[in-house]
Amino acid sequence: MRIELERRPRQSALFAIVSPLLALALTVVFGGIMFALLGKDPVSALYSFFIEPLLEVWSLHELAIKAGPLILIAVGLSVCYRSNNWNIGAEGQFTIGAITGSILPIIFYEWHSPFLLPLMMVMGALGGAAYAGIPALLKTRFNTNEILTSLMLVYIAQLFLDWLVRGAWRDPGGYNFPQSRSFVSEAVLPEILSSSGRAHWGFAFALIAAVAVWFMMRYTLKGFQIVVLGQSERAGRFAGFSTRGMVWFSMLFSGALAGLAGISEVSGSIGHLQPSISPGYGFTAIIVAFLGRLNPLGIVAAGLVLALTYLGGEGAQLSIGVSDKVTRVFQGLLLFFVLSCDTLILYKVRIVFDRGRKLVGGSAS
Repeated sequence: MRIELERRPRQSALFAIVSPLLALALTVVFGGIMFALLGKDPVSALYSFFIEPLLEVWSLHELAIKAGPLILIAVGLSVCYRSNNWNIGAEGQFTIGAITGSILPIIFYEWHSPFLLPLMMVMGALGGAAYAGIPALLKTRFNTNEILTSLMLVYIAQLFLDWLVRGAWRDPGGYNFPQSRSFVSEAVLPEILSSSGRAHWGFAFALIAAVAVWFMMRYTLKGFQIVVLGQSERAGRFAGFSTRGMVWFSMLFSGALAGLAGISEVSGSIGHLQPSISPGYGFTAIIVAFLGRLNPLGIVAAGLVLALTYLGGEGAQLSIGVSDKVTRVFQGLLLFFVLSCDTLILYKVRIVFDRGRKLVGGSAS
């Protein structure tokens, strides 16, 4: 006896809409079970995770700070995934964007100019795009799997950042701590509403990118090319669309947004380079992209939900005394249920005897 997946002739439009909500509900249920196994009250633990961070204005600002990079990276990844190019290395592109965008305020630290911050943002985006261009080049030139190359480049970027802040870029007046010089005021991304919290313009960049990409996907020829090549490369070639060109466009575009997220995070939230500048935004953004159904506007909502798990996890460490690893478990559960529900949209589950006689068959929806 074995389990088989049989592709559905038609997909349920209702289940496609309900699927992310079902995945979120299952995550909450199994999260409550996890807290119970840890000896914590599930109701108070889930309250600390999902409700308490929404009760204060300053906490909403922190939510926006954490959601900004998730949304910005996920919007770029959605273009990749819809074109059937699998960029898994956004974490590395995020890191390289932070490094390249920090060249001016660290090396030319005496330069004070209103052009400093815009140049930093542009350099960060270009750095992320250039780093994403490496797996694009390897794929188009040598047919290398972009999943493996983009993922391995993440660790190179992180080690390079660690080497810089402990060596060439270490602050000479920083008492030997592994961090760079602090950015001058002209290099710091301004806050949106400084009177009520410290949310900066990185969140605005994310919203602008989401709307712009939604418009591109819905109303432009480039968006049509992305959809066609993603669904059928052969049909795209018949239409005269370039597969190689789409690999370059999608990888460079997603890398640029990841790089912009990196320099925005460093400039707006941290104020200097240090060995760790991300709690895993580049990897979590993959969950955000799929939870948002690869739709830029859905990604905004999904980014806020995943940012809430980060913020709630930090609060739960203090209020109920759980490990920070609980946040990653929540995110892992959410990814598992999102992919599981998506599988059931596309396939029926059947149990089949080894002789080939079907024992049970039917829709799982």
